[in-house]
Amino acid sequence: MLKKIIFVLLLIPAMMVFPQKLGKMAGGPKPVKFPENAWGVDIMFGEGGFGFGAFLRKNFNREITGFTDISFSESKDEHEIQFVDYWGRTFTLGKKNRVFLIPLNFGIQYRLFTNTLTDNFRPYLNAGAGPTYVLTTPYELEFFTSFKETQSYIAAGGYVGAGANFGIDRSNLLGLNVRYYFIHMFNAGVESMAGRRRKDFGSIYITLNIGVQY
Repeated sequence: MLKKIIFVLLLIPAMMVFPQKLGKMAGGPKPVKFPENAWGVDIMFGEGGFGFGAFLRKNFNREITGFTDISFSESKDEHEIQFVDYWGRTFTLGKKNRVFLIPLNFGIQYRLFTNTLTDNFRPYLNAGAGPTYVLTTPYELEFFTSFKETQSYIAAGGYVGAGANFGIDRSNLLGLNVRYYFIHMFNAGVESMAGRRRKDFGSIYITLNIGVQY
């Protein structure tokens, strides 16, 4: 299902490229000068469920933007199988800990087709790297109560992605970004499923960016 969602989301911007080119050839509007700075929130959809984050951006020129972002999401083991009991409660056999990831990344965003597409559709590539905080909480405890027993670790990670910003509003920012995160722990790793330690985390997230430009 996630692969189908990603395919559709990537197909929509691709379908917009041709009419944008026609608009440019027909004598489109002059380039829009957007504010240099932006901040906002990220709403993330991935294989492990939902996540959320925040970002800061700084435009160096029309093509290059520097950014920093931080996010919070749960990471699930590929061997997890969720069951539903008679009363409708969900549980996972063999699960020992919940694992949460808090990556803090610094990176560069490069705008594509700056002189070809008009400014209401601004595709880009982006990449970032930085430390990641890995948290674990006991699965046997209630979700919120379990945070009293949190264990924390430091890992290294980053992501590569592609996306686009939409519209020519100079105050508000709306965008969509598909990212592949890669995170590595240098210690023995964490135990999500009983008897199975994880040192590497890789996942795809579809991220909705909502922000303010200033």
